[in-house]
Amino acid sequence: MRIDIISAVPELLSGPFNSSIIKKSVEKNLVDIYIHNLRDYSVNKYKSIDDYQYGGGAGMVMLIEPIDKCISKLKKERNYDEIIYMSPDGMKLNQQTCNKLSCVKNIIILCGHYKGIDQRVRDNLITMEISIGDYVLTGGELPAAILTDGIIRLIPGVLGDETSALTDSFQDNLLSHPVYSRPKEYNNWPVPEILLSGHQKEIEKWRTEQSVNLTKKKRPDLL
Repeated sequence: MRIDIISAVPELLSGPFNSSIIKKSVEKNLVDIYIHNLRDYSVNKYKSIDDYQYGGGAGMVMLIEPIDKCISKLKKERNYDEIIYMSPDGMKLNQQTCNKLSCVKNIIILCGHYKGIDQRVRDNLITMEISIGDYVLTGGELPAAILTDGIIRLIPGVLGDETSALTDSFQDNLLSHPVYSRPKEYNNWPVPEILLSGHQKEIEKWRTEQSVNLTKKKRPDLL
C-alpha cells in the first residue's frame, strides 16, 4: 500500500511515522508513506500557498494551483483509489472506514490549513472528506496521522497477531471486552476466575457478554 500526504507543514508528520509499529511496517515494505511539501509546488518565488479570500472575511485560503499541481503530478505516476481531504465538516472517521481504506492500493491525503482550501479543490479533485471529530485544529496533519495509523495497523503483517485487530472495539459495533494480565491478584484486586479456567468457549461467551454490557453502558448508540 502507498499513502501520499500533502502538507504545508510536513515537519509535523515526522514524529508519528518514525517510531513503533508504523516505522516497522515501512521497514518491512508493507506500506510506503510519502510526505509532500506543498510549498514545493508554489507558483511564485515566495513559496506562498495561501491568499486572501474573495468576498472578504477573516482567514487566509489555501490556493488551488499548488494543490492541483501536486495531485496532478502524483496521478500521472499511478492510479489512486481515493484522494482524501481532512476536514472538520467531512464524514466522521470510524472503524468501518479504516477497514475499507486498508484494502485499497494507493491513497492521497490532503492536509488543510488556515481557513481551509479553495472550494474548487473539494468540488473537482477530492473523492472523500474525513473528519476526526466535531472540533477544529490548526491543521490537518494530526488528523492525517490518525487516519494513517488507523489504516496501517489493519494491513496483514503489520501487527504481530493479525487477529488482534479483528477483536478491537468497533469492529462489530461493540466495545472491546476487559483484558487482564499478570499477576492474578494485586492489592486484593483479582482477575476474573473465568479467565483462569482454561475453558475457551466459556471465556469467549464471557467476553461477548462483557462487550455487550460495556457497549450498553458507555455507547448505547452503537447498538
